[in-house]
Amino acid sequence: MADERLIAALDVPTRAAAERLVTRLGSSVGYYKVGMELFYALGGEIVTWLKERDKKVFLDLKLHDIPNTAAQGLCSLLRLRPDLLNVHTAGGLRMMRTAAEALGRASEEQGVPCPKLIGVTVLTSMDAADWTGLGHVGTIEEAVLRRAQLAQEAGLDGVVASPQETARIRRACGAGFLIVTPGIRPAGVSNDDQRRVTTPAEAIHAGASHIVVGRAISGAQDPRAAAEHILREMEEA
Repeated sequence: MADERLIAALDVPTRAAAERLVTRLGSSVGYYKVGMELFYALGGEIVTWLKERDKKVFLDLKLHDIPNTAAQGLCSLLRLRPDLLNVHTAGGLRMMRTAAEALGRASEEQGVPCPKLIGVTVLTSMDAADWTGLGHVGTIEEAVLRRAQLAQEAGLDGVVASPQETARIRRACGAGFLIVTPGIRPAGVSNDDQRRVTTPAEAIHAGASHIVVGRAISGAQDPRAAAEHILREMEEA
């Protein structure tokens, strides 16, 4: 069975491209991230297609709105049976708590498993200059830790955070808290538009529960070989 700590990002524009990649990866990957690009192009059909093939799905839409709107948006996504959903922690404690409670109630009412709900802390594309340019006081690392603690207080199952903050979050929030880590780049692979990055082994060693890998797999000449190389790196950690 595939190691479900590895989530491959389906950051492609069409269903045909997504199906090709999933087919090429075969049994090496069992967990996929569907983000804005693919979901906005296809709607829920790509999630249904993946679930029909016994794949797990992280539906990465980063809901960020007033509490009731974010909560009802999540509940609307339940029909797709995703395994993992997210909101943006910038929406605040009340939004996160309202979302988590509504999702739990709706899952119980519908008699379906409740997806795990995590909060995006600070995008891994942001660096210190971006952060201060927005007028924030303090460091990105301080903000990420504070937002992770708020997410836990709100009843979320975990957060999305860069590898640079993973160890601090793990110490503060405990062993059962999910930490989903994007910005993963195996040695020798370009960082693209990511800023706060690390290798698969370093992320797992720091305490990540899952790593999200996009172009390092999808852009490889042999995606399956690239995924298997990452799995070996994770095992060594």
